[in-house]
Amino acid sequence: MSEIVVVYEFDQPAGARAPAAGPPDAERLPRRVHAAPAAPGRLDAAGPRTLCGKDTFAMAKAGRTPSGDPGEPWYPEAYASAVCPDCDAVMEI
Repeated sequence: MSEIVVVYEFDQPAGARAPAAGPPDAERLPRRVHAAPAAPGRLDAAGPRTLCGKDTFAMAKAGRTPSGDPGEPWYPEAYASAVCPDCDAVMEI
């Protein structure tokens, strides 16, 4: 499999935050964690679609890159409950 980029899907884009949602630099928790193929010629950017077929345009790249080691999760363990089941199924193949 080609290089994989972990991306976060949020409920709303960063610019659409309501002032009552907290300071602009407050950590936003992802609604879903997806896997996407790396963009052609770039290992630091996601391609246009996740492995489950969602558009990555409004998603944020995670700071973590999957290690590829057997038994290691491809996603940040802190967000295990938010992992996209469809992306996870493809990653297990």
